[in-house]
Amino acid sequence: MTTTTSIHDVISSERVEGTSVYNAGGDKLGTIDDLMIDKISGQVRYAVMEFGGFLGIGTDRYPIPWDMLKYDTSQDGYVVPLDKAKLEGAPRYATDDVPDYDEAYNSSVNKYYGF
Repeated sequence: MTTTTSIHDVISSERVEGTSVYNAGGDKLGTIDDLMIDKISGQVRYAVMEFGGFLGIGTDRYPIPWDMLKYDTSQDGYVVPLDKAKLEGAPRYATDDVPDYDEAYNSSVNKYYGF
């Protein structure tokens, strides 16, 4: 796996959204749908990944702590240390049921992923 940091210090969220997410074995898990940004620090907290469903129907959104994603130039996508079984038990929500990213929700997501 070839991970890299860009020669640029920033990237547009538009370029991140739609990027594929893979596990360490190279299996595609989903794509980045959205980024959740801390209003105070300006740092990205979560990449919200689409996983499951068919043609967007029944597709759930999974917030994954941003620090878990590593960009792999050989796959032109992000790699996370997760498999589909771990994701199936992860915090998620439907497109039309976005939770409040309050302290309790953030805590549940971070706890699930060991942060």
